[in-house]
Amino acid sequence: MNQAEKERAAKLGKKWTPAGYIKSEIEAIRKQVGDKKVLLAMSGGVDSSVCAVLLHKAIGKQLTCVFVDHGCMRKNEAKEIKKVFKGKFGINLIQIDAEARFLAKAKGITDPELKRKCIGGEFIRVFEEEAAKLGKIEFLGQGTIYPDIVESGVGGHKAVKAHHNVGGLPKDIGFEGLVEPVKYLYKDEVRKVGKALGIPAEMVNRQPFPGPGLAVRCLGELTKEKLDILREADFIFRDEMAKAKLDKKAQQFFAIMTNVKSVGVKNNARTFGYVIALRAISTAQFVKAGIVELPFKFMTKVAEKIATKVKGVNRVVWDITPKPPATIEWE
Repeated sequence: MNQAEKERAAKLGKKWTPAGYIKSEIEAIRKQVGDKKVLLAMSGGVDSSVCAVLLHKAIGKQLTCVFVDHGCMRKNEAKEIKKVFKGKFGINLIQIDAEARFLAKAKGITDPELKRKCIGGEFIRVFEEEAAKLGKIEFLGQGTIYPDIVESGVGGHKAVKAHHNVGGLPKDIGFEGLVEPVKYLYKDEVRKVGKALGIPAEMVNRQPFPGPGLAVRCLGELTKEKLDILREADFIFRDEMAKAKLDKKAQQFFAIMTNVKSVGVKNNARTFGYVIALRAISTAQFVKAGIVELPFKFMTKVAEKIATKVKGVNRVVWDITPKPPATIEWE
């Protein structure tokens, strides 16, 4: 057992329960934060959602959540996030439209690690600027979970990829410290805590979404055109999975913009369009993952719909590689 695993075991204890974790974490947050303020990076995913509610229960109005729409969100996601957190929980949530800023910052970057770190660094800059507008805010909240730490090479583990909330943080971060309420939990444990907190099932059971968003599912340089194409293809896949009642079979399923173009045919004429890949995986802790065996007839139906309905796409492929040797995300 390496140092990181020893810390995790010591933190959780042998008789871990969601209720017990919530109680101890609320106490830990209050002890760490005191009467100071926290700015939480809100993505709307499971991890940051659980963090938001934990922090809200612990420190109430001392918490401000900031949701940054960096132009790499899924279709209709911004509206859904506002509805859940402002509507149900009454959490102080600020939304920022920063699509142009992020795309300008990432222009020309094609290397996956540089892309992740660029987006992660820009996230922190946005939060620092927002903190300055709000007055003195001492802590930054983050939805870091244990697999993020493992894959980033912390605690003696071999690095797989940098996570924006672990390896991508600027050294000159303008906060007194970080508050990371779920950093010792695996994804399935985060979900259990979320259910115990009363977070709606549609949010708790929502499939994971990386901090950089669609940026790590859009290979090559990020452009609005490619991201819009990916958004539509991803929406069709997720919508069809739900309609066919196959969404419960997979812990994560999504589309990927491969940045590869191929020749196709439409209206008896030659086309030259993008290739979209589809991926569906089954996993408990997201350290390893298997492939969900979706019905072939269903996949051909989805492929045809994407290739005919999404402008700029003329071919769809299916990624059937487990983790390892592949990672869940393509970048």
